[in-house]
Amino acid sequence: MGSSPDDANRTGAERGAQGAIVILGVTAGIAAYKAVEVCRRLVDAGAHVIPLLTPTATRFVGVATFSALASEPARTELFDPTDPIPHTRLAEAADVVVVVPATANFCAEYAAGIASDLLGATLLATAAPVVVCPAMHLGMFQHASVQENLATLARRGVVVVPPGVGHLAGGDEGPGRLADPAEIVTAVAELLSRRGALAGVSVLVTAGGTREPIDPVRYLGNRSSGRQGYAIAEEARRRGAAVTLVSAALLPAPPGVEFVPIETAAELAAAVFSRSAGADVVVMAAAVADFRPRLASPTKLDKSAGPPKIVLEPTEDVLAELGRRRRPGQVLVGFAAETGDAVARGAAKLAAKGVDLIVVNDVGAPGVGFNHATNAVTILDASGGRLDVPLGPKSTIAAEVLDAVVRRRTGT
Repeated sequence: MGSSPDDANRTGAERGAQGAIVILGVTAGIAAYKAVEVCRRLVDAGAHVIPLLTPTATRFVGVATFSALASEPARTELFDPTDPIPHTRLAEAADVVVVVPATANFCAEYAAGIASDLLGATLLATAAPVVVCPAMHLGMFQHASVQENLATLARRGVVVVPPGVGHLAGGDEGPGRLADPAEIVTAVAELLSRRGALAGVSVLVTAGGTREPIDPVRYLGNRSSGRQGYAIAEEARRRGAAVTLVSAALLPAPPGVEFVPIETAAELAAAVFSRSAGADVVVMAAAVADFRPRLASPTKLDKSAGPPKIVLEPTEDVLAELGRRRRPGQVLVGFAAETGDAVARGAAKLAAKGVDLIVVNDVGAPGVGFNHATNAVTILDASGGRLDVPLGPKSTIAAEVLDAVVRRRTGT
């Protein structure tokens, strides 16, 4: 079953795996033999490892090897006469699922939501974070469909450990080689180290762009998709928080959170103010309209009447009001979607609004901000700290924002 080394011999990341239940998925690629090393390292780090091998993975590695090294016997069958719903039980027990290697076929099935085996069914049933480690021939890895599937998984919050560059089984050289087992274990353990960091903490998140009616058909709005706010809400839930999501986004409610749908800035303000006093953390990721039509027409404006004269009035500054209302110990996070000198503008907003953290993104930069699966931000702290987070999936940005929240709460 493997023995655990002394805690002093583990890295900080490895200590995050102590006591965690890790589902280790193994699929049918030549790099499957390296999953044995990943299994051993996770067990040595103190994790409880349960291997799930796809039926075709056994053409490359043996069940007996994983059963000997892991914390439980390896499983290969979706239909088990001794356990009628193994995928559900495993999905609920898992603290993290890691797939080593992730073949092109696996990535396609997972992205499409296909559950043809025990591993696929477990992945669709689990709310635990997932790490996939692609490994395949150079041509397969570079194929547009594989890249699109990996991008889809990353957009959904899956952590993708990119392959290394080196000699491949087919004799080629390039990207496609499985990441080093130590790198994979570090990625898993870093995820686990965040586990429970917000347990018992009440987190209020806003998301999406508000819609201010002009008439029953038309409205003033902005380009915010709400994806960043949703990623923050989902990451906070994974870390153990009780999450309330106030959303103007046209997206389905994420599982495990209290969902409050709104449309206008006034509705958002009412929803937030009625809940903010009970929140330990407030993350204002929504793009709230600064102005709205003073009067909305009760009937559709007729085009034949010519361009309407729309008089605008300012909406309430929700973030500034939250800064005035905040109670001791509450962490308040604002967002600043800017163009031009974005960081300087964000720093001015940080000082003016009375918040702890401001997350600044230059929405004029490629791949950043509204209607992108990716983002790049600068997190400014009221104490003078600054963290530049490079372009990456919005799930990664969410993790960095909540890491900053945890540091602010703990003073570390």
